[in-house]
Amino acid sequence: MRAIARPIRHFRSVFWHQKNGYSSGLVRHRRKLIDINSGLAYKLTDDVGTCRFQDPAFMISRAFSVEPVTDANGDTNRAGPLIEYERRIALGELVDGDLCQLGTLREIQRLYDELVEKADVCSLDRYRASEKAGRSRWLWSRFMPQSMESPVKGLYLYGGVGTGKTMLMDLFFDQLPCSWRKKRIHFHDFMLNVHSRLQKHKGVADPLEVVAAEISDEAILLCLDEFMVTDVADALILNRLFKHLFSNGVILVSTSNRAPDKLYEGGLQRDLFLPFIATLKERCVVHEIGSSVDYRKMTSATQGFYFVGKDLSDVLKKKFEELIGQRKAYPQEVKLEMGRTLKVPLGANGCAYFTFEELCDRPLGAADYSGLFREFHTLALDGIPIFGLSNRTAAHRFVTLVDVMYDNKARLLCTAEGTPLQLLEKIVTISDAQNIAPRTSSRSRKHDDSDICVDNELGFAKDRTISRLTEMNSTEYLEHHSAMLAEQPSPVE
Repeated sequence: MRAIARPIRHFRSVFWHQKNGYSSGLVRHRRKLIDINSGLAYKLTDDVGTCRFQDPAFMISRAFSVEPVTDANGDTNRAGPLIEYERRIALGELVDGDLCQLGTLREIQRLYDELVEKADVCSLDRYRASEKAGRSRWLWSRFMPQSMESPVKGLYLYGGVGTGKTMLMDLFFDQLPCSWRKKRIHFHDFMLNVHSRLQKHKGVADPLEVVAAEISDEAILLCLDEFMVTDVADALILNRLFKHLFSNGVILVSTSNRAPDKLYEGGLQRDLFLPFIATLKERCVVHEIGSSVDYRKMTSATQGFYFVGKDLSDVLKKKFEELIGQRKAYPQEVKLEMGRTLKVPLGANGCAYFTFEELCDRPLGAADYSGLFREFHTLALDGIPIFGLSNRTAAHRFVTLVDVMYDNKARLLCTAEGTPLQLLEKIVTISDAQNIAPRTSSRSRKHDDSDICVDNELGFAKDRTISRLTEMNSTEYLEHHSAMLAEQPSPVE
């Protein structure tokens, strides 16, 4: 394990343009950053062309040195996420992290080293693992039930929004050998896949056991991004599913905004979910990233596609037409799982156009949004409202939509009644609501805001959604999206 020395390099400004990704919050050197709380942000210019941001310059620096580690064979060129992290910083591809990120890197490197050391015992290499054993595992367990729990504990990373959890997990995942049985997937997509498999095995005595066997045959190392439980159906199956997965030797690495004990807090029948939390803590090292820095806001978003104001539909349509070029937009259908379809009012050249009501005021969910972004890389969304008590359900769908868009690296073109912060400022957690000042003789009921929405799930998702909307409107994100499109063949319609 590489030792981390105290900072020895001179402090310096380290905002550089990210070359290989944007979720780590990388920015151009000396560019100004978004201050989402600034009252000057997101104001529409006179020509309604772009949203302008004004914010103070921001400086951060962090330095650390890594002492080379020599293994038993005298090899000083060991690989791993910590070494790759330092290499990318030296090349200017990553912004220097803070000490909290550094502590997380130690945990990730420790797990990496342990996996490399015990790869054979854990049957990680797909070419060394017996195919016959994989195919017959479930059948054999019918006669000889046995536990094959991994000797390696997984890792559960949690912390505030924009602290680099996803970037660090991806850094870890990308350093693992290609021959390993590994899978990196968003939690939303993972659960959709589980439910689809359950449908396929309907009628089997214990379909969850069969599904767990299939998943563990495909991947012994399972990396789940954005672990969050909001659906009662998911909550009720997670404990049994993961007991089977862990018994099959699966190692879990996950990221979340919530500590394990806070998962599905206040959810229906949560008592049936609590055993899963105990199992999770038993099979994973739980580590908090305590950084107060939101790297997603460290972006030089001088312009974007987020228009604030009412009656801007014509502006949105004009921008939409510019994006589709010479293509003609027309109504389309997207095929979803289990024979369902999603109607797209207008679509062309990878761009889809919806009003907010069409996409968030209808009974749609993560599966529908995932299907949409398998077919389209850009969404034009007209008329995002200020959220409160009166449109709580639509707010839940909007949060899910932003999560799915962000995970699919999609581009957002939209009109809204307020900035990201303003859209969600009426959403509060139970704890926040308890801190709101009570009525007094000078503060009567008529001064109360009747549209305050007290909702723990929305309250906890609020900062994440604001952070993601901020980054999705940044220059870095949009440049990366354009570069990604340039590498893809032109769509055939």
